[in-house]
Amino acid sequence: MNCRQETMFLESTSLLRQVRVDFYYTGEITADTALLLFNDGQDLDRMGLASVLGELSEKGRLAPLLCAGIHAGPLRTMEYGTIGILDYKGWGAKADQYAQFVLEELLPAVRAHFHAPVFREKAFAGWSLGALSAMDIVWTWPQEWSKAGLFSGSFWWRTKDKSDPEYREHRDRIMEDKVRRGGYYPWLRFFFQCGTEDETEDRNGNGVIDSIDDTVDLIAALESKGYDPARDIFYREVAGGRHDVETWAKVLPEFLLWGWGKTRA
Repeated sequence: MNCRQETMFLESTSLLRQVRVDFYYTGEITADTALLLFNDGQDLDRMGLASVLGELSEKGRLAPLLCAGIHAGPLRTMEYGTIGILDYKGWGAKADQYAQFVLEELLPAVRAHFHAPVFREKAFAGWSLGALSAMDIVWTWPQEWSKAGLFSGSFWWRTKDKSDPEYREHRDRIMEDKVRRGGYYPWLRFFFQCGTEDETEDRNGNGVIDSIDDTVDLIAALESKGYDPARDIFYREVAGGRHDVETWAKVLPEFLLWGWGKTRA
């Protein structure tokens, strides 16, 4: 089944820039269609999303799904971040405006463009800083979402430099602290991915690279809120996986089947 592709350009009043959004889908858009947003949508062609959607749909393995890839702008490290809390370097200063764009500009534009007042569910995914942004937006507005797809997430995002003698991992990693201070939203489900060669840093000297440590600790924070690791959380660790599009592309079909497969992966 061929994957249909469309592109929309939005003049965002929240971000004061034009935002490109690429759409990928294989069937008619109805109230039974799920909407999946991707940060860093400029990477989706390299990841082969159109081919993956077409093949899975042709085999009858995928429920109706509309994917929207939001292209990052020149201020990516400012727009992708944690709402209301800056990284210690001042990054993420426009995270509030980015969330406003997604919720108040993009979602209404998608509904209008596809004549879809409602979607069966909405999910948000991303990689690296895009994963941090997706997780933060899902966690801040849980009533809007059902799932989050988080590939090599930048969950090291922190309020203090790791060299600061007062730095404490479980307090100063912003996303983990937000989860620990947050509630329990039983409808949410989370897909995490890390590669064993995502990076080489080992901040605490425990023999595990930081990206895996940060992800596993975030999962533990979710479990402490009541999320069931067997039902609500999926963690995929890729042996030899790197912090790159090629690694994330390999896991993309697994993620789509996890979230919208007619036969669960």
